[in-house]
Amino acid sequence: MFRDQTFGTRTSEPAPNTDRQSLNNTSINRYRDYLSRFNPAVSYNRYEEDEFLEKLRITENGQCTYGGLLMLGRREIIEKHFSDFRIDLLEVPGTSYSDAKLRYTFRLDEQENLWEYYFECFTRLKQKVDIQFSLTSEGFGQELSPGLEAIRETLVNMLMHADYFSAARSRIRIFTNHIEFFNPGGLPKPLEELKAKDISLPRNPIITKLFRMVKLAENAGFGFDKIETNWQLYNKLIPQYELDFDSTIIKLITDKDTDKDTDKDTDKDTDNLSIKHDLSNNEFEILQLMEQNPKITTRELSKEIGINQRNIKKNIDKLKIKNLIHRVGPARGGYWEVLGK
Repeated sequence: MFRDQTFGTRTSEPAPNTDRQSLNNTSINRYRDYLSRFNPAVSYNRYEEDEFLEKLRITENGQCTYGGLLMLGRREIIEKHFSDFRIDLLEVPGTSYSDAKLRYTFRLDEQENLWEYYFECFTRLKQKVDIQFSLTSEGFGQELSPGLEAIRETLVNMLMHADYFSAARSRIRIFTNHIEFFNPGGLPKPLEELKAKDISLPRNPIITKLFRMVKLAENAGFGFDKIETNWQLYNKLIPQYELDFDSTIIKLITDKDTDKDTDKDTDKDTDNLSIKHDLSNNEFEILQLMEQNPKITTRELSKEIGINQRNIKKNIDKLKIKNLIHRVGPARGGYWEVLGK
């Protein structure tokens, strides 16, 4: 409820005990270079650094705003305010966790800030779509693909609209037949209303403006129309949505031959499991982590999976009801036993 009341304002506040030294110099220079190349006419390019930071509200009266810190800050300073700061990207060798022999084959390294996460995530994601190259009139190479446009828009929207004060964190799961973007924080309005009216209600206005200044986001709405239009052009499929009051999931189907009923939940392909139960992504991931480390704690599970401890405990209760796990010993000093194999 508190986060809902501060929608669109919390990350605009000054972050205590921060200053210009809290920002990453390389990221600032990279951002300014990108701005000068992709939006050369904008007035911000003319400002000296101090005025540039203040005008874009990266800093305010010498302090970093939360939004400015998240976007361009130094990781060690960001973690003083957001202890579990991370955009978690995994490549899973299967159509779901259930049919994956390994939990993941690639996991993105930790990055300094959201600006650096954008480039690293995008580099990995663009390998999953077909791209054509052409030259502009100035002789610069450009990548053309409606699929690439859809992925970029989905990624940027995830970074712009995440609830960074949530216990959960944004995560991307690249399965063999689809890409899943999970974001903490629900939508401010029903999806159809946002799409119909082009309502612009950014959760994080400063982060949103910084992405828009470099032409990586549109000026209106949450970008759902742009995502849908481009993904349909690319793959003839509409993105799938799973919306809750405190989270948003967008799935982009990458396999053109995938059965269109995948919205029944790709988690539930359990043919290759010796355990004959339907498991959600989170349940299966908890099960795998408990097998790897029987003494793993709920806090460690929360950090690994990217959901809060309350939801970890709910999933553990479901696994207990299904007789798939058993706790041996006390809460401290005991361990998890995986059953049913």
